[in-house]
Amino acid sequence: MSKTIVVSEETIINKIYLIRGHKVMLDRDLAAMYGVETRVLNQAIKRNEKRFPADFMFQMTSEELSNWKSQNVISNKEKMGLRKPPNVFTEQGVAMLSSVLNSETAIEVNIQIIRTFTRIRQMLSEHTEIRLEVEKIKKKLDNQDKNMEVVFQYLDELLEKKDQPKPERKSIGYKINPR
Repeated sequence: MSKTIVVSEETIINKIYLIRGHKVMLDRDLAAMYGVETRVLNQAIKRNEKRFPADFMFQMTSEELSNWKSQNVISNKEKMGLRKPPNVFTEQGVAMLSSVLNSETAIEVNIQIIRTFTRIRQMLSEHTEIRLEVEKIKKKLDNQDKNMEVVFQYLDELLEKKDQPKPERKSIGYKINPR
């Protein structure tokens, strides 16, 4: 009887970072979810380098690691093991890991991670549609604002004309001479 491994979606989402414009996961986070040491995961990757092209996995630069640490406010305890920049995996790289780490745990956790990546992609596409609708509304409101400005300019001009002294006008019509 196999024991089902459950990693919460929230846990997975909290371990997905944006680096070089890609949504990626760190080797140490994946190793922890798979229940193996980071070095074991990295050894398996070295034995199967051909399975991990640059669009599946890359190593963070020292500068990226420094930026990542500062953005994520990592405690000293969590910095342990990050003496060198970690390997990071794109969604495709995570999928490839299940074939390299041939264990039931790796397969189950991998399925959960891939489902989470898929949900994130769906949410982003849904949000894109909403964002486009909001942009349309903003454009309409901007046009209305411009039209209102024009109306108020005309009203201001009319008020200025009203406040200006009126020139004396010559009377027209019959003049009645008082006797």
